[in-house]
Amino acid sequence: MRTAALLGSLVLLPLLALPAAAELPRVTAAVETPPNFDDDAGGNADADDPAIWIDRARPERSRVVGTLKNGGLAVFDLRGRQVQHIPTPQAPTPDAEAGRFNNVDIVQGARIGRRTLDLAVVSDRGRDRIRVYAIRDGVLTDITTAAPPRAFSATEAEVDEQRTAYGLTVAPDPDGGAPWVVVSRRHDTRLGVFRLADDGAGRVTYRRVDTVDLPATFAVPGGTWAPCAEPGEGPQVEGMVFDPTDGVLYAAQEDVGVWRVPVRDGRFGRATLVDKVREFGRPAVYDEATEECAFTGPPSPAAGRYLTADAEGLTIAYGKNGAKQLLASSQGDSTFVAYDISRGYPRHTGGFVVSDGSTVDGVQHSDGAAVVTTPLGRDYPHGLLVLHDGENAPGDRESTNFKFVRWEKVAGVLR
Repeated sequence: MRTAALLGSLVLLPLLALPAAAELPRVTAAVETPPNFDDDAGGNADADDPAIWIDRARPERSRVVGTLKNGGLAVFDLRGRQVQHIPTPQAPTPDAEAGRFNNVDIVQGARIGRRTLDLAVVSDRGRDRIRVYAIRDGVLTDITTAAPPRAFSATEAEVDEQRTAYGLTVAPDPDGGAPWVVVSRRHDTRLGVFRLADDGAGRVTYRRVDTVDLPATFAVPGGTWAPCAEPGEGPQVEGMVFDPTDGVLYAAQEDVGVWRVPVRDGRFGRATLVDKVREFGRPAVYDEATEECAFTGPPSPAAGRYLTADAEGLTIAYGKNGAKQLLASSQGDSTFVAYDISRGYPRHTGGFVVSDGSTVDGVQHSDGAAVVTTPLGRDYPHGLLVLHDGENAPGDRESTNFKFVRWEKVAGVLR
């Protein structure tokens, strides 16, 4: 385990005029999935993070996989219809935590032992495990080893404290071997790299290879600063994406900003903070009565200019001639920020809002995001962007779901 030092000179983004959310370009979603209700009647289903599986033979039959936390895992067709549901694992004892699926990522053509598989890999926040599902003809089958090891917790008692596997992204092996999986830890700054492997019984297990701790305090003009949080909790990471063309992990530390971390052969390199949230460096205190943080001073000159905390879902859109756009969810103001990463370090290129359309409502307080630029039939001829919607509407009960956006609508508003 290593601790990543904040680089003395941050990678600064160009000083451009900061647009208000109301001034950003607006796009609309084409399709949405059914509402999920986070109550007993709704199965405690709370949409969070999506991933996209591409059917190479028939792209129009591709699938979207989404986590529903305690509600398990849902699989949708490109019209937003749920075609499969997978429940979370039950608690091993009456007093233990049950499964809770937080993040999902997909890798296609992964080499596991002697097999080549398409996989959906999920962080089980409730049980502090990684779960693995084979995808064949758009159908998921659980192939997780019978006794998966804990990701971070030393004991089962520690699992129940819920400082567990949280954010997740898959890093394909450039040499064609088994994939790596990067997982963050809830209420902590720690990231871990895990290697998938055949368990000898035809199922998939994993082992932890490396860890790194991102900073929890930062140098700012006039002293040091730590993000405000409930006592005992650190500034956690959730949204992550791996760029296999550069061997780089992008990780969104929610109250801090976006990190760029090289990952080679399952080992973390030196982490660089490449953009910061607007709240970075601003003093605040935690109010136990309201369970909220209240600012006690003005914004810091060290603050970022584009992201409003929390910094959340990250995904990469690959274009022609090596073009790459990193998209980040600016959850605090319900916008999305775009960066050109074609030359290695992010350069801000704009942003957008997903607003209400004639048949589908907009996106608010988004967590997870996933994009592909592969044509997926006549409905998505240039690709698909899937976004979590934290405030689905309309309805008498609060609900969440996923919104499907035609990629060309977004590409058309970004520089």
